[in-house]
Amino acid sequence: MPFVLKEFPAVPGKKIQQFLIDDVGLTISSSQKLLAKCRVFDQNDKVLQNGEKLKCDFIKIAMFEGQTRGLNPIFNTKEFAIFDKPSGVIVHPTSRNTEYSLLDEIRFHFGDTANLAHRIDQETSGLVLVTKNKYSDMVLKDMFENKLYEKKYLAIVEGKIDKNITIDEGIKKATNSKIGVKMVTASDGKESVTHITPLQYNKVKNQTLVEATPITGRQHQIRVHLHSIGHKIVGDPIYGVDEDIADKYLLKKLTLEERLLHIKDERLRLQANFLKFQFENNTYAIYSKLKFKVVK
Repeated sequence: MPFVLKEFPAVPGKKIQQFLIDDVGLTISSSQKLLAKCRVFDQNDKVLQNGEKLKCDFIKIAMFEGQTRGLNPIFNTKEFAIFDKPSGVIVHPTSRNTEYSLLDEIRFHFGDTANLAHRIDQETSGLVLVTKNKYSDMVLKDMFENKLYEKKYLAIVEGKIDKNITIDEGIKKATNSKIGVKMVTASDGKESVTHITPLQYNKVKNQTLVEATPITGRQHQIRVHLHSIGHKIVGDPIYGVDEDIADKYLLKKLTLEERLLHIKDERLRLQANFLKFQFENNTYAIYSKLKFKVVK
């Protein structure tokens, strides 16, 4: 479990945030974050609030401790690193009960100051940029915010694509869906642009390997855009799938046999394959290790 409850002898009468800084040794920002996320408790498991004075003998803190499953960065510098995330691994824990995420590996390798510079979907595999300190965190997150990077994906899609396509369709949340995370193309959605380049066609499977270049960064953008033009990504458990099956998948109640029966693949065939950016006057261009193929 990534979150571990740790106990510390309390100092009655002392304000909780000052106690966390002085007696536990946390930074101001770390203590504020723990309190804001309700991860500090008294001995009776009551959540302690910022500004509250201690009236207990000891406190408990739910602290994140990264556990490794053997995933190592494929590129590493003093300021940042890059992981090639497997499909099915969530990048960040969604609750205290999340058993494993990419953040486990990040904190295991680089400590509490390391963070994600950006995120990709759980089902999507590929490159994730990781910052190691406050300086690189500020610079690289600002880079993503201002889209000062180049990112390309590989995807295997259903059907034949034989020419370059630019999909310029707004994206918004699906309002008539039981799937809360589902997005749709819409004229009143947020501006979204994706360039699609066909690379290889498998006539037997009727599948095309494409390179997708998202100009904007909307939720599920590549998946939504390709599905909107009739070329869903192979193995997508949400788009182009019966909503009861998608709901069962999201609730983690879908067996592998059911997935293969209804979704036709054990994983989403979408890979964050290439990332190019500048940092401190140096240009970095990184490719992932995985190369999709549609012809054996």
